[in-house]
Amino acid sequence: MFDLESRLLQQRESDLYRSRRIAESGSDVRMRIDGKDCLVFCSNDYLGLASHPDVKAAFISAANEHGVGSGAAHLVTGHHRAHHALEEELADFTGRERTLLFSTGYMANLAAVTALTDRHDEVFGDKLNHASLIDAARLSEARHIRYKHADDSALEQRLATSSAKDKLVITDGVFSMDGDIAPLPALSAACRRHNAWLMVDDAHGLGVLGRHGAGVLEHFAMHNNDAAVMVGTLGKAFGTFGAFVAGSESLIETLIQKARPYIYTTALPVAVAEATHASLKIIQTDSGRREHLHELIKYFCQGAAQLGLPLMPSATAIQPLLVGEAVRAVAMSENLLKQGILVSAIRPPTVPDGSSRLRITLTAAHTRKDVERLLTTLEVLV
Repeated sequence: MFDLESRLLQQRESDLYRSRRIAESGSDVRMRIDGKDCLVFCSNDYLGLASHPDVKAAFISAANEHGVGSGAAHLVTGHHRAHHALEEELADFTGRERTLLFSTGYMANLAAVTALTDRHDEVFGDKLNHASLIDAARLSEARHIRYKHADDSALEQRLATSSAKDKLVITDGVFSMDGDIAPLPALSAACRRHNAWLMVDDAHGLGVLGRHGAGVLEHFAMHNNDAAVMVGTLGKAFGTFGAFVAGSESLIETLIQKARPYIYTTALPVAVAEATHASLKIIQTDSGRREHLHELIKYFCQGAAQLGLPLMPSATAIQPLLVGEAVRAVAMSENLLKQGILVSAIRPPTVPDGSSRLRITLTAAHTRKDVERLLTTLEVLV
């Protein structure tokens, strides 16, 4: 018999128990959580678009016209002209031949890896990849080979000893718990030398990095053939919901034919597609949001350095404050909440043992005064 109570007790005793907080207001930097007004520094709504009036208006208008559900999978009756138009717009934005919409970034990663590889192939993944990439490699049945975090030399060594005909390298663009950026030019060069494909999950770079917000590949001025597969999510900087895979015509057609998470899933609501169209337009025309965000990142990092706060090396909106033990990370998060500031404590197994942290995220909706308040409060706690 499954002794679930003992398992749960062990989670509690190890300070690894997870609890849900109840939000009583919409996604924003100021929210009411569990009955308490909070200044939020743990949202992935990097550009503050989830509550943008144009994005909300587009959603409401589409819901009024088309309803709130798509009714079926894309390959049945769920593929609306709004989905199709958004795919074309995202292809133009990312500079790819085509894109394909998915319900979540998790499903997009599962779809791409499992559709491209099988037990005869090898998948090479960064040791700090997101859980969805790790699970995708496992479900693919390909041999999963992990290399040292952000180490192109380690990847090169593993590729050099591979005898697999088809090899796929998978990596986060911006690592979600550390905030650092993968060395994509070096990884891509290693892939070219060993006839491997590179797949980049740009969940935390898209909309934020690059001159036009096209993500980590634009940040490095890389060409499309430098990374055959790109995955982007819409629930972070875009402020809506869902994800997409971008690549060649043949890649997208392969996913339509073979990707189970695409074939057997109900399509996104049309209202979400139309809201995303509105947010994409803002990303393309309002560079001020990105500029403000990057100014806040620099301001926070400078302030933290002056205070001697143990930030992990990151130049992105994800600014992890290394704490160490899970019990201390939880205590610090709770103490911040008592001061009206919400920051999540990140513990194993999400991060390695001994590296629990406060995962601080900055957004374009924050102000300098918000960041000053956070720094002042952290100075007392650390």
